[in-house]
Amino acid sequence: MSPALILTRAAPPADILAADANDPLRGFRARFQLPEGLIYLDGNSLGALPAATPARLARAIDHEWGHDLIGSWNSHDWFGAPRRVGDKIAGLIGAGAGEVIVADSVSVNLFKLLTAALERQAGRRTILSEPGNFPTDLYMAQGLARMLGDRALRTVPADDIIAAIDDDTAVVMLTHVHYKTGRKLDMAAITAAAHAKGALVLWDLSHSAGAIPVDLNGCGADLAVGCGYKYLNGGPGAPAFLFVARRLQDELVSPLAGWMGHARPFDFIDDYEPGAGITRFACGTPPMLSLIALEQGVDLILDADPGLIAAKAEALSEMFIRSVETRCAGLGLSLVSPRAFADRGSHVSFAHERAYEICRALIARGVVGDFRAPDVVRFGFTPLYTRFSDVWAAGDALADVLETRAWDSPAFRVRTAVT
Repeated sequence: MSPALILTRAAPPADILAADANDPLRGFRARFQLPEGLIYLDGNSLGALPAATPARLARAIDHEWGHDLIGSWNSHDWFGAPRRVGDKIAGLIGAGAGEVIVADSVSVNLFKLLTAALERQAGRRTILSEPGNFPTDLYMAQGLARMLGDRALRTVPADDIIAAIDDDTAVVMLTHVHYKTGRKLDMAAITAAAHAKGALVLWDLSHSAGAIPVDLNGCGADLAVGCGYKYLNGGPGAPAFLFVARRLQDELVSPLAGWMGHARPFDFIDDYEPGAGITRFACGTPPMLSLIALEQGVDLILDADPGLIAAKAEALSEMFIRSVETRCAGLGLSLVSPRAFADRGSHVSFAHERAYEICRALIARGVVGDFRAPDVVRFGFTPLYTRFSDVWAAGDALADVLETRAWDSPAFRVRTAVT
């Protein structure tokens, strides 16, 4: 975003300024590097850069890699980082020590856990999900069903999931907070219903972890995956994480028998023996620079009170919905997300037939949200760095774009690679 494109904005009203001044999380914004004047409402797609990350990466490159070289696997505990950072993430998602490991991508972790779950659920053929789930979740399930030949992916609307679980359901695979609508599913109720039918449940936490409260163990969850580059602020392409409930760890075996998941990786023996506990779900050598960056983002979130994060997420998103529905009434927008915060995550989506162009016009005004096909513009609210004045200004900019039809420019119709 070029600073030249950021327009002069009206000063927020006194009550909005007071909300920022009284925000107990206001000090966290300074712990991120954010361009001056930019309103960044896309942390649900790529989190902002923690201010401590560049220096930490420089130290890792110059000292740990540059000076200590291979010795850093021991002296700086590179080898233990996937489990160490996994234990930290566990504190954000209601898991216990030894139940989370950082590894690979969400897609690869889905493949690992789905395959392990299907093997454990012998005699059951179906992976149950909802249409419109995040594409990689559905693609991985489809590919696995083709590969195995005797398994199938079945999709039903989210409201019908519980009724659809039957004796052939091996695993229910759902996203806790929907990537497009922001709808939050009832993890406890769905998990309990699946267990009553003998099925396992795999939750995708990519739009939950670090943004809203998650209680995997409190809900009796079996399996979960999540991404490191959204609300965890780990940077583009940050490694993902996976969760396996302790009670299942000795029953499940990863189909990707990589050397880092071996019981004794440095014995270099020919035959695979799965490691103990969550370690067996590691695969290849961890990407240390990315993992170090992710740890900075996770540590930053752990410094904040999770109750305050949740309360501010609610306040920011409620304020935005009210603002848009008041100031943009009659201009073609319709709320896609659930109205009640209890039923949604920390992003809000509106539909409009020209959503793509509206998104581009907002970016040209220094308000960064994103577009999801075919007609949704999303706005993410990251409580550690989003201010109430940002939300007020975003609503003002959106109203102006719609009232003046600023979106109706040939420049905004050109589709970019990433939206």
